[in-house]
Amino acid sequence: MRLKIMVTGKNRRIAMDVSEHLANDRDYITVKCASSKEALFEMVPREMPNVIIICLGDETKDTVAVFDVLRECAKMGGVTLIVIASDTDRKVFINNTKLERMFFMERPVSLFALYEKLNDVEEKVEEQKNSGAMLLTEYVNPHADDLPPRKHILVVDDNTDQLLQLKEQLKEFYEVTLVTSGEAALRFFSKKTADLILLDYMMPKMNGPEVLARLRASDDLVHIPVIFLTGVSERDTVVKTLLELKPEGYIVKPAKRSELVGKIIDVLDTIEMNRELEEAAEDADKKKKHKEETPKEEEET
Repeated sequence: MRLKIMVTGKNRRIAMDVSEHLANDRDYITVKCASSKEALFEMVPREMPNVIIICLGDETKDTVAVFDVLRECAKMGGVTLIVIASDTDRKVFINNTKLERMFFMERPVSLFALYEKLNDVEEKVEEQKNSGAMLLTEYVNPHADDLPPRKHILVVDDNTDQLLQLKEQLKEFYEVTLVTSGEAALRFFSKKTADLILLDYMMPKMNGPEVLARLRASDDLVHIPVIFLTGVSERDTVVKTLLELKPEGYIVKPAKRSELVGKIIDVLDTIEMNRELEEAAEDADKKKKHKEETPKEEEET
């Protein structure tokens, strides 16, 4: 079978050399990814590789921390992590990483050893595929339409660590989509929608108030509730924005799970209650109008 392998890391020369061998020698599907949190966070869920190869080079505590994002991404499927490193980089990586499981290969790279490991991965993937095919059965819940759909929360924050933490807090209760910029949030709404937005107040390029102003200026998006995510130092500025743009509130980061979920519930419940009151008022107006018009029709008859 053809494995999909993502290659990343600071050592571009090694990364390029490994990618070429994987494609030419084994006909694997290879995907190159920049060694940044943003790129990894975006590409890993989209590409869903079987293997991620990290090519280290002159690493520090901060550059190693970039790959911690793979800890969450790897949970989306059986992803094998292979780290190619010198002895020095290997020690720096081990001392600073939050990743739980990986395989190390020393430089210079032994293609024979690499291909042996990839053979093991192929067998494992094939076994899982065959096992899944035998165990998979379809069940259609006849009452599925009676179940209330989960609310969809869009979280907008340029800090990928913060995004992952928020998703971990919310995923039990809501459908959660994560984006890393205001521009990405607006692109999201060009194709989809959400029931509520958690919006970081301070972001580069387009900050939270600018995103909210764009939403409030759109007839299609003006109704979507927005809760700002803000640091303690920004609280006074946020209060001014509350008066001008009227978001549904704000939460100071980092927030406890109970506080975050409680705020979302309060906002969504208030919106639902207001909607029901508006519908009840409309029904009452219709009944009143019908009652007023009925005698006139009888007199004309």
